[in-house]
Amino acid sequence: MRPSKDEVMLAVADKLSVRATCVKNKVGCVLTDFEGRILSTGYNGVPRHSPHCIEHPCVGATGARGSDTCQAVHAEINALLQCSDVNAIHTCYVTDMPCNSCMKALLNTGCMRIVTWKTLLDEEPAAAVFWRADGREIIRI
Repeated sequence: MRPSKDEVMLAVADKLSVRATCVKNKVGCVLTDFEGRILSTGYNGVPRHSPHCIEHPCVGATGARGSDTCQAVHAEINALLQCSDVNAIHTCYVTDMPCNSCMKALLNTGCMRIVTWKTLLDEEPAAAVFWRADGREIIRI
């Protein structure tokens, strides 16, 4: 059976997550337009010119997930920073559910769909309510 377009793009995001330099969580993101063409990609890691956590763990490396002490820039934000036209974004493929900050950043784009893995541990962020209230979709496969 042939994988769906969503499964293929999520697999691309999964491959990108291998490049992540955060020791706590490895996340990959692919932003596509309405036709399914890749606009930009990103993965999580510390800001440019900072030592990578995989070599020198930051203060947040041992903190609770979601704590503000982690220095990593999230995959979605890195992908948005690389995108030349955020209004052309239709779908965000990401290997972990976006946090509140990333969800709000995506709300300020043309993105209509977030596609992510379906896991038992994932909880939707509070911003998912705003996302759906604006007529946008969250798809978990």
